[in-house]
Amino acid sequence: MKVVIDCDPGHDDAVAILLAAGHPDVDVLGITTVAGNQTLERVTTNACVAATVAGLRDVPVVAGSNGPLLRRLRIADSIHGESGLDGPAPIEPTVHPAAGHAVDFIIDTVLAQPGEVTLVALGPLTNVAIALRKAPALAQAVDRISIMGGSWTRGNMTPAAEFNVWADPEAAAVVFGAPWDLTMVGLDVTHQALYTDEVAARFEGLASPAARWLGELMAFYRDTNRAVHQMGAPPVHDPCALAAVIDPSIVPTREARVDVETAGTHTAGMTVVDFGRRADAGSHHVGVGLEADAFWSLLANAVAALPLER
Repeated sequence: MKVVIDCDPGHDDAVAILLAAGHPDVDVLGITTVAGNQTLERVTTNACVAATVAGLRDVPVVAGSNGPLLRRLRIADSIHGESGLDGPAPIEPTVHPAAGHAVDFIIDTVLAQPGEVTLVALGPLTNVAIALRKAPALAQAVDRISIMGGSWTRGNMTPAAEFNVWADPEAAAVVFGAPWDLTMVGLDVTHQALYTDEVAARFEGLASPAARWLGELMAFYRDTNRAVHQMGAPPVHDPCALAAVIDPSIVPTREARVDVETAGTHTAGMTVVDFGRRADAGSHHVGVGLEADAFWSLLANAVAALPLER
């Protein structure tokens, strides 16, 4: 399957890139970046670092939007640190940003291969919303879009809102309102993908450079999640949205209508999920569970398949 990964690395974004690189059925056409977990400059550098670790030397990394459509940029440095990938020793990437803008890359890549490309959106949806506004035909040309974002029961930035949607709710409203096949993999799913001590031991047993790097990432990420969210084991959000594309049985879904709250004083960024209705146009599929053992096996097998040298 051909994928474009739009992301804001971020520890869990980097793990998703490792999954994409190591899975034999995934053809990564490009990685685009958007400001979110850190500034655009830092997340773009981090995407290049993750691509380097993953051995994706021929995959373009293209920078995109440096802030939300209407609101100020609010980063997640309390979770991801000053660099956005704190924890491991710094790596000088051998992959470097490509020319151009992420929005144009998304449009050009999808329209050149209609019906073949899946968008996997792991950060704020600014790039994707602008691409839809610039080229409405994108919605019909893409195979589908899988989003890590939202929730139907909880938030992690406010009681109502998950970070990626909260960071740019106006962009999310555009994306959820588009007439395409959309899967939402939210906190209800990702909070079942917990990086426990048992999971950590599984990756330590792989004894590869990518597995060691992942372990160093997760050690920092575990500590910040404990400090900020009082969670003993951190949820590894972003790979779940890619896993839902690779093997839909890992993330069971239900059809629903999803609207994004943009005006609420206390609820801006909330994804309002109505399982009794369908979307006006296209399809919304909302993740309602996670086959955790299958998910971790999928990720471990992918990391084990990555090259032993950068």
